[in-house]
Amino acid sequence: MKKFVAALAVAGIGVGTMALAPSATAASASDFDPKPISWGACTRPSLVKAGAECGFLEVPLDYAKPGGEKISVAVSRVKHKSAQSQGVMIVNPGGPGGSGLGLSTLGRAVPKKAGEEYDWIGFDPRGVGESKPSLTCDGNYASYNRPQYVPTTRALEKAWFDKAKGYAKACAKNGAILEHIKTVDVAKDVDSLRKALGEKQINYYGFSYGTYLGQVYSTLFPQNVRRMVFDGTVDPRDVWYKANLNQDIAFDKNIKTYFGWLAKYDDVYHLGKSASAVEKLWYAEQKKLYDKPAGGVIGGSEWTDIFLQAGYYVFGWEDIANAFSGWVHKGDWQTLKGLYDDSNPPGQDNGYAVYAAVQCTDVAWPQNWNRWKFDNWVTHFRAPFETWGNAWFNAPCLNWPAKPGKPVEIDGRKVPGILLVNEENDAATPYPGSLEVRKRYPNSSLISAPGGTTHSGSLSGVSCVDDKIADYLLTGKLPVRKPGNGSDVQCTPVPQPVPAPASAAPKSDEPSPAAEVKKEALAQALPF
Repeated sequence: MKKFVAALAVAGIGVGTMALAPSATAASASDFDPKPISWGACTRPSLVKAGAECGFLEVPLDYAKPGGEKISVAVSRVKHKSAQSQGVMIVNPGGPGGSGLGLSTLGRAVPKKAGEEYDWIGFDPRGVGESKPSLTCDGNYASYNRPQYVPTTRALEKAWFDKAKGYAKACAKNGAILEHIKTVDVAKDVDSLRKALGEKQINYYGFSYGTYLGQVYSTLFPQNVRRMVFDGTVDPRDVWYKANLNQDIAFDKNIKTYFGWLAKYDDVYHLGKSASAVEKLWYAEQKKLYDKPAGGVIGGSEWTDIFLQAGYYVFGWEDIANAFSGWVHKGDWQTLKGLYDDSNPPGQDNGYAVYAAVQCTDVAWPQNWNRWKFDNWVTHFRAPFETWGNAWFNAPCLNWPAKPGKPVEIDGRKVPGILLVNEENDAATPYPGSLEVRKRYPNSSLISAPGGTTHSGSLSGVSCVDDKIADYLLTGKLPVRKPGNGSDVQCTPVPQPVPAPASAAPKSDEPSPAAEVKKEALAQALPF
C-alpha cells in the first residue's frame, strides 16, 4: 500500500500475464560479468557500529547492451562471524523505493545466532538512495495542506489529476533510467551482485515488495537460489492495479481494529468508549481539518496519511494515539506535524519517485480515467478510509513518461524450499497473496499469524516465528507442508501494545532485542 508518507508495501494490477520467458529474460543478465566490488568504509553510523563494509556495484543501465552505459548500485556487507559461512544473504526492504543499504545489520535480529553464519548484504536498488543516479522528481509533492482526497467535486478531481500529471511530467528529467528500472532490471542487478561476490547461489530475505523481487529473481534464475524468506508476500496475480484496490479494503478493516484498540483504552486516550464512537470522532476531525488545517499545515489528507501507519503496524500505535488525543483535547498540532514529517521529510521524494518509476513501468496500468473513477468510487463506498488517497498516490501512472513492460509469469516449481511468513490481516500484502505463492512454489512452507495486522512483522521478537526462521537458516529445515490451500504453521501475531493508565508511572518494559535491531536496521530504509 502506498501512502503520501512513503511507500513500503505494494500495489497491483489485474492484467493478463503475457509472460517474458525466463530463459530469454535472464539471458541478457548472464552476458554481463561485473567487476568485483571495492570495499571500503561506510558512513552511516549504524553500519559503522556493525563493522560493515560499503562499496558500489557497477551494472549496465540496459542489460540488452551490457557494454553500454553503466550505473552504480550502493552495497553494504556485514561478514559472517561463525567459523564457517553459509554464503551471502541479500536483503530487500520493499517499496519499491526502499533503501536497503542499512539492512546488512539485520542478521543480529535472527535468534540462535543463525544470522552469524551468513554474510549479510544490503543494497540500494537502482535509482534509490546512495545508488547513482538517484531519482527525484518534485521534493515538495507531499507538502502540507494538500487538496481533499475524496473528489466530491469536479474541481477537486481536476486538482488532483493535474497534480499527479505534473509529478509525472517532472519525473521525465531523470532520463533513460526510467526505461530501465523495472523489477526485472533489479532482479538482474541482484544476479550481477551474486557474480561480483563470487557466489554460485544466493540466500535472500525479502520484505513486502521485496518478496515480489524475490519471486521474479527465483523465476528467472531458479538455479541460483539456495534459501529464501518472503515476509509479507505480494500476490503475483495482482501487480499492480488490482492490488491497490484489494489493499484499500484491507486497510479499512485494520483502521477499524485500531479504533477498537483506542476504545479499549478510553481511560488513557479519552477518544470514545466504542470503535464506532472513535471512528465517528476521527472522521469529524478529518472534516474540520479540511475546512481549517491544524497549524495551517495538517489538513484532512495529511491526517489520513498519519493514521495509515496504524493500518500497517502495531508499532507506533501509542504514538499515534497520543497525537490524536493531544489534538482533540489540547489542540496540539505540532505532534501531528512531527509524525507526518517523520514519514515525509520535507524536500525529499526519492522513495516515492522510485516507487512510481517501478510500479508505472512494471506493467501497463489502465489508461482510461473513467475506469479508475468507477473502480475507486465502488471501493470507496466499501472502504472510505484510504481508497482515494491511494488512488491519487498512483495516479502519476496515467501519464508516466516511460513505456510499461510485461510482467514475468511467476513460477517456483524449480526453486528449492523457501519460507513464507504473513500475518493474516496484513493490509499491505493481503494474506491470499501468500496462499497463491505457496501454490506456485511447491517446495515452500507458510507460517501465518491469525488475527495479526502487522505488515512484514518477522524478526520482531515473536519466538514462534523467529525461531522457525532461524532453524531454516541454520539447517534448511522447513515446517512440514500440510495438504490443502492453507498455512503450514500458525503463530501468535506481533502483540498489540498495552498502554499504561494515565495515572500510572511510566512503563519500564524494554522492547525485545530482536525488535530493536530490526527497527534500527529498517530506520533508513523507508519511513514506514
